[in-house]
Amino acid sequence: MVFEFVETDWVFGFAGGLMIGLAGVLFLLWNGRILGASGVIGGLADGSGWDSSWSERASFILGLLVVPFALTFLWVRPDTHLTENWGILIAAGLLVGFGARMANGCTSGHGVCGISRLSLRGIAATVAYLLAGAVGVVLFRHILGVI
Repeated sequence: MVFEFVETDWVFGFAGGLMIGLAGVLFLLWNGRILGASGVIGGLADGSGWDSSWSERASFILGLLVVPFALTFLWVRPDTHLTENWGILIAAGLLVGFGARMANGCTSGHGVCGISRLSLRGIAATVAYLLAGAVGVVLFRHILGVI
């Protein structure tokens, strides 16, 4: 059975938000640490996460890769309007990764877990990356027309 994605269907966003929030809560309760994807991935990349937590880090990354692929068999892939330009995709990925490391966190760490704990650093980081994203869309899509 294949489900058609409806653009006005907010249920997927709601369900995804619940899952991310629940994962953040469970990770904090189980490990006493904040769940942030950039911290999990960065810890493996820079070697700081090769302690007793490497298996949970690797499992987390594997889940990030496998679950969306597995769900493609249940739902028709929505039209994302993603650019076909590989240079832009690679540059965007590198910039997001660099920015997340520079900000000591990403959307899951600062945005979900930081704001829910009323962390001033999390709130400030979230405001900063949302503003940067908005400026990026205006510049690259509406002014330069490259995405």
